[in-house]
Amino acid sequence: MTENFTGSKISIVIPCYNEEGNVELLYKKIKESLPGYAIEFIFVDDNSNDNTLNILEVLSVKDQNVKFLSFSRNFGHQSALRAGLEYSSGDCVISMDGDLQHPPELLQSMIEKWKEGYDIVYTVRKDIENVSGFKKFTASVFYNLINNLSDIEIKQGAADFRLLDKKIVRVLVDDITEYHLFFRGLISWIGYKQTFIEYIPHKRHSGTTKYSLSKMINFAIEGITSFSIRPLKLAILMGVTISFLSAIYGLYAVGMALFTDETLQGWASVLVSILFIGGINMILIGIVGEYIGKLYIQSKKRPYFLIKKTNV
Repeated sequence: MTENFTGSKISIVIPCYNEEGNVELLYKKIKESLPGYAIEFIFVDDNSNDNTLNILEVLSVKDQNVKFLSFSRNFGHQSALRAGLEYSSGDCVISMDGDLQHPPELLQSMIEKWKEGYDIVYTVRKDIENVSGFKKFTASVFYNLINNLSDIEIKQGAADFRLLDKKIVRVLVDDITEYHLFFRGLISWIGYKQTFIEYIPHKRHSGTTKYSLSKMINFAIEGITSFSIRPLKLAILMGVTISFLSAIYGLYAVGMALFTDETLQGWASVLVSILFIGGINMILIGIVGEYIGKLYIQSKKRPYFLIKKTNV
């Protein structure tokens, strides 16, 4: 490498939602993990309803390198990440969660990989014994679905704990205009020179997880529909298959009525068939509706977030 990294500025982007018990300790741990570095902290408060914003304001008074953005409402984790990237000014930007599960001790290794010439250094979460079997199963289903149904491949366990060179940040902020953001997919799609580091997550220091099962399902749907139209192709295939089978059954019923004296029996089976086909139709309409809804929201060109308070 011929590039000079002396005096490099490191931006740390931290989305926060109700993390009053974590943000100050996380700030201290990051400072301890990166001695001698010029660090820019960008805390993005996703309209927390606890004392998170007040703590960030106090931190920003004590340290002028602490910046905060507070949203007018809850816009979501991905929008918070984008806001942090947009307002960052470092030579590289590291994003990490505000719950202390992303180990600050790994920051130094990520920066070393960047100095070796990698544009993107992402992390991959390793399974640990205290993770429930249900969570492991749902995570596996999520990555298998998105890798099989989309045009990208995301390494299983990939997290939003990553380092991006400033040129990658500019691409994501200036060139990516889609409203429905899915950064794990974008990082895979964008290319450039990438590497990863495995990590074992720490236990959450304070508070509770913000990702319910319904949010994880929505996150998976968002990821799949953002990077592929294969679900639409599957919908066509399912429709053709069901129509073909229905036509065969229709010919059978007509033949029985015209050429035999037997009366077709089985109202229960007819009812089940109707309900089954009706259910399939609703699924297909839902798939098409998801894509149409994305187009509708995108056409409005609303901002990714609105800021009600900041010191930037």
